[in-house]
Amino acid sequence: MFTGLVQGVGILTGIKFDANSAEIAIQLPANFENIQIGESISVNGVCLTVTKNQENTQLVSMDIMGVTLAGSNIGDLEIGNAVNLERAMLIGDRFGGHIVQGHIDGTAKLVSRELSDNWETFRFEIAQHLRVYLVPKGSVCLNGVSLTISNITDDGFEVSLIPTTMELTNLAQLRIGDKVNIEVDVIAKYVQALLENRNI
Repeated sequence: MFTGLVQGVGILTGIKFDANSAEIAIQLPANFENIQIGESISVNGVCLTVTKNQENTQLVSMDIMGVTLAGSNIGDLEIGNAVNLERAMLIGDRFGGHIVQGHIDGTAKLVSRELSDNWETFRFEIAQHLRVYLVPKGSVCLNGVSLTISNITDDGFEVSLIPTTMELTNLAQLRIGDKVNIEVDVIAKYVQALLENRNI
């Protein structure tokens, strides 16, 4: 489990596609120490498993299944792209974000950016079936970043990013039309499933 508080930004150094899968290599930041094979790391919000760890380096490899490639922005990445990273939460850690599983629900497309004095508003377009899980002031995870929804729109939602978020994540690099991975609130998904199953 994760919290959506990005702990560092890594650099994609390699990506190799097979018929229905891929392997990526990521240069980790210096604060990602003692990474173990089998460890889970959130990469742009996607929970991935470390499969290789080059000794005495910060370079790790991860395998990606076809379903993850199809439903995320991982397959769109290019060598040199920055990726948001978070290690799995330890019991006893501060819970500063919200419950994030690393099981994304799809992608959202950036349709506008509006700069204000102390923040920047990003507006995203999402699939209609995901809108039921979004509420004003509720939580959403974009590219692994826990954010608060500032407004619901006809085709999606808005979030307002403070300078610290822009500095410490890859969201500042987004251009109009770019896709981000989105994970909606898991509690909202459970509530929705319970209501549907009980015919309420």
